[in-house]
Amino acid sequence: MNEPVTSRTYAAQLRRLAELTTRVREQRTEAWDWYEQQCAAADRAVAESADEVHRAEQELAAARDTQEQVDAEVAVLWQELNSRLGGGGRRAGAPPAPAPEATGDPLALLDGVRELLRRTRQPGELPGNVNPLLALCGVGGALLAYVLGAAVRVLGSRSDDDLAVALPVLGLVVTLLGPVLGLIPARLIADRRHAVLSPRPVIIVVIAGLATTLLLLALP
Repeated sequence: MNEPVTSRTYAAQLRRLAELTTRVREQRTEAWDWYEQQCAAADRAVAESADEVHRAEQELAAARDTQEQVDAEVAVLWQELNSRLGGGGRRAGAPPAPAPEATGDPLALLDGVRELLRRTRQPGELPGNVNPLLALCGVGGALLAYVLGAAVRVLGSRSDDDLAVALPVLGLVVTLLGPVLGLIPARLIADRRHAVLSPRPVIIVVIAGLATTLLLLALP
């Protein structure tokens, strides 16, 4: 037969059981708190990741829009450069590919290119080394006008009635237009050099043409 349990031993066992129950409850509460903390941390991490993904998608969409804008602007500027160089776009070729090591804001760089093209679009002055060529334009225009005027005067001398009077006058007028006639090739030279026909080239052409016209008219 089992020996009877004393009241002291029974009370000790009850206290032991109560302590174990309390410890288990505390550990269970601690485990549950830890679980909730981990779940909350995981939820925060997922939410932060979702925000980062959303921001990355927005940045990617903005980058694509910027790329399309830059590509379109590059095509326009490159076409303008080709038209400036001439040759139907064969001189400059195709636009260059983006450089992998390039840094900086592409829109700011395009603004710089646009400003450079704007400045180069403005015509400049003809250099001084073309002065002899301008003088030749004046001389050539005067010679051409003198020859045409002489031909008209000869035609008038062979005519009768009113033409015999009008054609010599017309021939003289054509001859006197010689100094101005040289401005036509001078203008072509200025356009080819992307320059403006300022007063200096005009004066050179007119003086050379006028001197040639006076010299031709002074010939016997």
